[in-house]
Amino acid sequence: MSTKKDKIDELIKETLSQEEAAFYDELEEQSLMGKMGEVYKGKLGWLAIIMNVVHLLFFIVFVFSIVQFMGTDEITAIIRWASLGFLCLIAMGMLKLYVWMQMDKNDILRELKRLELQLASYLSKSKP
Repeated sequence: MSTKKDKIDELIKETLSQEEAAFYDELEEQSLMGKMGEVYKGKLGWLAIIMNVVHLLFFIVFVFSIVQFMGTDEITAIIRWASLGFLCLIAMGMLKLYVWMQMDKNDILRELKRLELQLASYLSKSKP
């Protein structure tokens, strides 16, 4: 399948001008670390940084609740510390989901830009 995609990419690059081809090359799929970096560079990068700090705080509270859970003998305290630990795990999972959704959004926008470029190129070539 990748050979078909490579052939299509080459055909598209042949029809584009040098400027358009350079822009098209920038739209290539990124690695996982590149996608993570894009989350912090966008308009909501500040929010992603704050969410990472909050995630770290939830992790610290989670570790603290596990230590307290292991060190207590009362049933009610065990239930409270376990509940706090589960709530921290749920919150950390939700924060991670936000980051993954932002990465997916960036992928979709990149593909839309590629499609827009292809469509503009096709329309400019088909005009008499």
